[in-house]
Amino acid sequence: MDAVIVTGGSSGLGAAVVDAVAKAGGRPLVIDRQAPADGVEWIECDLADTRAAENATRELIERAGGSLDGVVTAAGFDVPGALRDVPGDVWDRIVMVDLLATAAVIRAALPALEASHGGVVTISSTLGIKAVSDATAYCAAKFGVVGFTRALAAELAGTVGVTLVIPGGMRTKFFDERDERYRPGPDAVLNDPANVADAVLFALRQPAGSAVRELVIAAERESSYP
Repeated sequence: MDAVIVTGGSSGLGAAVVDAVAKAGGRPLVIDRQAPADGVEWIECDLADTRAAENATRELIERAGGSLDGVVTAAGFDVPGALRDVPGDVWDRIVMVDLLATAAVIRAALPALEASHGGVVTISSTLGIKAVSDATAYCAAKFGVVGFTRALAAELAGTVGVTLVIPGGMRTKFFDERDERYRPGPDAVLNDPANVADAVLFALRQPAGSAVRELVIAAERESSYP
């Protein structure tokens, strides 16, 4: 494994994936609005601008000498609230970053991934397989990632490895800016993002002829299904 593009690689699960790729001897390349850890190559990009996301992907591939082994679409955010209360531009942005940017980055990377017989790992959520109140945008986006990835796996079978990862709640800053009522309580059971990153790496490192199609990863006491 050499070059791997990670969206949202400056924090949370994305940063954990960057660390795991680097420790495995790979070359993480980040697309994000914030700088990742020192020494990690990156391009500043607002992933809500899907054409800019495509251009950033192509530029990183050029920096890597035209070769790419993997893409991990870890970027994502949410602003919970009732549909009537979440401003339309905010609602749209959640879907753009969490779903449409996922497709845009992978689309731009496909020629390089097909040439290397590389791998794609998309990141959904347990809210991509079960729905809850006050999360219409996030559920719409993450349910969309599930459908998109399953269709992509059928489309690219035999040419690019495609894995859907469905993580449960993790100990990241994902919840920090939320209203108190939408934050995990003090007794919440959350997973270490490093554990999820290890699973992402496992999917990316499958040998030729083998593919991990889907992984649901959660803290062992979390109920992840509807």
